[in-house]
This record gives sequence, C-alpha cells and structure tokens, in this order.
Amino acid sequence: MWRQIECGFRERWQFPNCIGALDGKHVLIQAPPCSGSKYFNYKKSFSIVLLALVDYQYRFTFVDIGSYGSNSDSGVFKNTALCRKMQNKTLAIPDDKPLIVDDQPCPHVIVGDEAFPLMTNLMRPYPGSDLNDAKRIYNYRLSRARRISENAFGILANQ
Repeated sequence: MWRQIECGFRERWQFPNCIGALDGKHVLIQAPPCSGSKYFNYKKSFSIVLLALVDYQYRFTFVDIGSYGSNSDSGVFKNTALCRKMQNKTLAIPDDKPLIVDDQPCPHVIVGDEAFPLMTNLMRPYPGSDLNDAKRIYNYRLSRARRISENAFGILANQ
C-alpha cells in the first residue's frame, strides 16, 4: 500500500517518498453537559478533533476521531496508534530510497503542517518567512502535498 501511495504522490504532486498527508479538523458540536472546557477550542467554539492521514487521491488511510477540541493537532497525534507505530517502527514503512536528485537514500515521509512534530518519517515546513530559495521551494512542494488532507476534509464536509 505504501509504495502505491508514494508513487501517486511522486507522479501527481511531485513530492517523492511521501506516503501520506496528515491534518486535524475540528468538528463542531454542542457542548456536552458537565464537560467544562474540554471541548472548547481555540476558535471559541465546542468541537471534537478528526485527525486523518490521507493518500494522494484524497482517501483516508488512518483516522482518529473524538479527541477533545481543546487539544492541539500535535497533542492529538501524540496519543494515536499511528504515532506509536511510527515511533516503534511497526508501521511497515518501506526502506529508505534515493530521491530523483541524487543517490542518497531518504526516508519515506508523512507531511504535515507546523503543528506537528518533526520526526524521521514526519516532515513539516521550515518556519519563518526569511527563507533561502531552496527552503522556499521545499515549503511550496510540501504545501502542495499537504493540502491533499485539507481538500479531503472539504470533500467529506460536502458529502
């Protein structure tokens, strides 16, 4: 499965070695009785978090649903089976392989936004705005691959 997803991200979105785009979505709810501020999010509404890993065709390959709206995407991710499997190296991610540019083997990665931690198999954009050309190009390419998860949430919401 990972190899097929990587091939799709490489061909369709020009981001080689990518095996998924990760993001969180706040789903609005009515405040549950006696819940205090657990579900109260940064947008000043009540929600639960849908965290999802999406493939190159906007298909969900992993979901975690129901975390409190007060939790950040990073906090939700750290408590998922996906994170545990990445840390324990039991996700069956393919071995490192060279990128098109050179023969240096690089890990297969999941792409996320700046809310997620940087890990061997999880990449995020360079921070800041004063970036050199190579970092700006990387951020642009990462953004193209990452927006697939945001688009998948949009498609889901329209259903």
